[in-house]
Amino acid sequence: MTATERRASFSLASIFALRMLGLFLVLPVFALEAARYPGGDDPARVGLAMGIYGLTQACLQIPFGLASDWWGRKPVIIAGLLMFAAGSLVAAWAPDLHWLVIGRAVQGAGAISAAVTALLADTTRDEVRTKAMALIGGSIALMFALSLVAAPWLGARIGLHGLFALTGALALAGVAIVLWWVPPEPRVHVDAARGGMREVLRHPALLRLNFGVFVLHAVQLAMWVALPALLVQAGLEKARHWQVYLPAVLASLVVMGGTLFPLERRGYLRAVFLAAVGLIGLVQAGLLWTVSSSAVPALGGLAALLVLFFCGFNVLEATQPSLASRLAPAHARGAALGVYNTLQSLGFFAGGAVGGWITKNHGPQGLFMACGALMLLWLAVAWPMQAPGRAARGAAASPKAQGRPAS
Repeated sequence: MTATERRASFSLASIFALRMLGLFLVLPVFALEAARYPGGDDPARVGLAMGIYGLTQACLQIPFGLASDWWGRKPVIIAGLLMFAAGSLVAAWAPDLHWLVIGRAVQGAGAISAAVTALLADTTRDEVRTKAMALIGGSIALMFALSLVAAPWLGARIGLHGLFALTGALALAGVAIVLWWVPPEPRVHVDAARGGMREVLRHPALLRLNFGVFVLHAVQLAMWVALPALLVQAGLEKARHWQVYLPAVLASLVVMGGTLFPLERRGYLRAVFLAAVGLIGLVQAGLLWTVSSSAVPALGGLAALLVLFFCGFNVLEATQPSLASRLAPAHARGAALGVYNTLQSLGFFAGGAVGGWITKNHGPQGLFMACGALMLLWLAVAWPMQAPGRAARGAAASPKAQGRPAS
């Protein structure tokens, strides 16, 4: 990477990291702590509170992505971070589950994912794009690991209200990074950007990626409706869940670094992608077998399944946005990533809301069966995919294709 590419990658990864740390600090304790709120005895409503963030994200990802194409990435990112901070403060104040749902919905209105990833794509070459996206994915995974260690400790001392207040402060720190660390954004041809949505919605490869990101995050959040309770049943108290999560995340990052980049350079990106999808499907089958075969789940089995899940998840988190940014028309990159992140956010919402409903009515067996069926469907949809060739990458990277003058 060049110096500018490194600066863009690390600064934008830091914005994602701070924002996702705030979200992840809440996730490991949310289902258990929300049950203490008035109205928190209903798993479906708790699932709604977890997933409503994704619904408002979904409603605003495309408008934010289009706005970043038209008016610039940085102003949109700052506006979204301020909205996220405001929602965090509402959630910190919330006296009951109703207001907690409202706060989570306002958090979701800060839909900056498309603008951030579009800016990263604008400032990096195609041949280093997967590495740049992997830095974001790796930073998110590290924040998840950190949250698993810190969340139980912080939750016991400052409660869910305090965790949301901390989330708001982290979002404001992200604003400072945008203002003083992120490199200047390149110019985009506005007239070309305004016509890009039609191209995005007619692109078969992008549509496959959009479906995939919906399934991935629906399955991820749905799993966490049931996993904390399973770990408790296995004999691991809430405050010690990080002892399973942290090694699983770190091991998966080592596996990703040792497999994804070397295999991508050798032309095996498609095989790695499809293998990761299949691996997460096998994890769902393993979880279904675990909860069906014994009244008390085995802690070692759950830990092994989590390692496998994060191996597949981190590979897909690095490759999917990289592929989307490389396949999208450069003048409509914000729109394409807006659609992509809309489906990601809808996946969060569906995973929380529908996952909570399934768990309430059909138990964890029904939940993992549904997740496994979704992964199998994704594998079938993704099977025809092809990684972008050199010609496609060269066209996307050329100044003319990007709608801005050559330097």
